[in-house]
Amino acid sequence: MTYKKFEDIKVWQDARILVNNLYKLIKSNSSLAKDYSLCDQLKRASYSVMLNVAEGFERRSNKEFANFLNIAKGSAGEVRSIIHIVQDLYSVNVEQILELIKEVEAISAQLHGLRNYLLKAK
Repeated sequence: MTYKKFEDIKVWQDARILVNNLYKLIKSNSSLAKDYSLCDQLKRASYSVMLNVAEGFERRSNKEFANFLNIAKGSAGEVRSIIHIVQDLYSVNVEQILELIKEVEAISAQLHGLRNYLLKAK
């Protein structure tokens, strides 16, 4: 697996889509949009996935990249947890929630797989 830039990495691309989907969720629910602290935390956690993939890639060391992927995976868990809070507190379409959770789980799995690959590569 050789990437020339972080934008080529599928997990970064998927995390970017997730950020956009979360923004759509927030914009589509006026009650949720008014919960500034929850929305801010959701946005920051979702950015963190993308940003840590990018930062780790730019370090040009498999060990450092793997560490940043681990941090990104933690942020993905935070996003998933916040999505559950949104589900519990706000009137949001259940299918939309399930789709977002599925997206985050897929991203977490990709982060895990890429991290393991990097740690095995010498």
